[in-house]
Amino acid sequence: MTKPAYPRFAVHDALGRRTVTLDGPVATLGRGAGNSLQLAGLEVSRQHAEVVHTPAGYVVKDRGSRYGTFVNGVRVTEQLLTSGDRIECGRTGAVLVFLQNAAATDDTDPNIAAGELRQVATLLDALRELGTDRVLDEVLVLVLDAAIEATGAERGFIMLADATGRLEMTLARATGHVTVPGAGFVTSRKIPEEVFQTGQVTVVADLLESEMAAVHTGTVALGIRHVLCAPLRLVRYVEQAGGVRPRPNIGVLYLDSRERGRLLSPSTRTALEAMATQAALAIENARLYQQGLEKARLDEELRMASHIQQTLLPPGRRVGPFFEAVGASIPSRGIGGDFFDYQDFAGGCFGIGLGDVTGKGPPAALLTALSQGVLAAHASNGAHPAEAIALVNRVLLSRRLESRFLTLFLGVLSPDGRLTYCNAAQNPPLLFSSAVAARRLEVGGTLIGAFPDAVYEQAEVQLRPGDTLVLYSDGITEALDVNGEEFGEDRVRGVVEAHLSETPEAILQHLLDAVSAFARNAMQHDDLTAVVLRFAGPTAA
Repeated sequence: MTKPAYPRFAVHDALGRRTVTLDGPVATLGRGAGNSLQLAGLEVSRQHAEVVHTPAGYVVKDRGSRYGTFVNGVRVTEQLLTSGDRIECGRTGAVLVFLQNAAATDDTDPNIAAGELRQVATLLDALRELGTDRVLDEVLVLVLDAAIEATGAERGFIMLADATGRLEMTLARATGHVTVPGAGFVTSRKIPEEVFQTGQVTVVADLLESEMAAVHTGTVALGIRHVLCAPLRLVRYVEQAGGVRPRPNIGVLYLDSRERGRLLSPSTRTALEAMATQAALAIENARLYQQGLEKARLDEELRMASHIQQTLLPPGRRVGPFFEAVGASIPSRGIGGDFFDYQDFAGGCFGIGLGDVTGKGPPAALLTALSQGVLAAHASNGAHPAEAIALVNRVLLSRRLESRFLTLFLGVLSPDGRLTYCNAAQNPPLLFSSAVAARRLEVGGTLIGAFPDAVYEQAEVQLRPGDTLVLYSDGITEALDVNGEEFGEDRVRGVVEAHLSETPEAILQHLLDAVSAFARNAMQHDDLTAVVLRFAGPTAA
């Protein structure tokens, strides 16, 4: 009997990274609230795409989106998906990696094992796209676990050649995703050594009936009788004197079991050999990265810095008893200088902040992380925005960071609707109310990190139920169109006022969409960061 297989997606959009599972025959994707999976991004349409279960598998279909749906970089209207396929909603919108859960089945059809193993190469690419910071370790675990599960083996290991060409145990795993210490994996080196030298797959149907039984006494004592060992052979070709020659094996993939299962079927052997070739390429690339080709190392470090910077941001949406907040930060480069943050204070107060560091790249990212750390540490000392900003100013000045400054807005909202804030040269947030015209929150002081004698003040405003506060960086107001005209504060007001009756998430998306439409085809040089906060109403003390 076959159980249903539900599709999973690793999602990365303006609201952050997450993994979601969709459990219906039709799953809709888009930024509209009625979608199965709601996404945020400059090029995500309200009704962007859908994933439909068909007899052939899951199919992604574009729903007439403005910026298109792409699968593995190719624009499509309809495409059958396999595990690891990368789906993009627009070129700079949301990114989803399709991770199909294998259907649970009572069958042992070797073709199932072959199909599962063929997906591993795509999964390796997806793993790197998702920004793992331990590429080699993750690749090895993924390869072994996939091979063990798909073939029905009980355990396996990967041995890689060191600089001298000697095989070294790199990782050993057993069923259940269990890592086995190298010393605890009892087996002879004879089979892996021969496979490494010859480059040929070796299958031992029964150790007890082979001439190698005498050298596998430890393995046989555990009841292990069936072995499959494949070379990790590179198919990449390089120019050498005398012609083009394949590069050597880099190691072996070894599997064994007490039961035959699917381990010894011809289709499993073929699929495992193909997967081992793909794994060899992934492993070599990871090793080269770790050993360091300078440009590749720098590119990877920048990508990792961008990944780390994004993880320092809170989840975009935050809901409390008396408020709802939604934020997003879209860097103009891989690493930006904007950030937003949320903090919880004693007495149930909620803190919100938005900052902008001068400059871009790694220096700005480091200063951003430092500022967020100081603010987080101060949160336990009390909800006083002016004091927190003064502390950040002292810390930055003590570090003597040349030409590195920070603009920052901090606000603390109490359950009764009192908003205490300090604005250190940040774009004044706009407070919208149905009763009065929008007002700017400007009280505070100068930019942070410039003057040791800077004085920061704070002010207090009373929010009414339904009031909406919009924070935004200068990347929003200074976004340029093709004629060099700025988006400006008036357009921010107009967009928010036109959609004030909608949810904070919808208002944020409308604002980002408006900036994108305004600046289409014009080069942008600053990050886009905004937060929308709505006061729901006072709660009992």
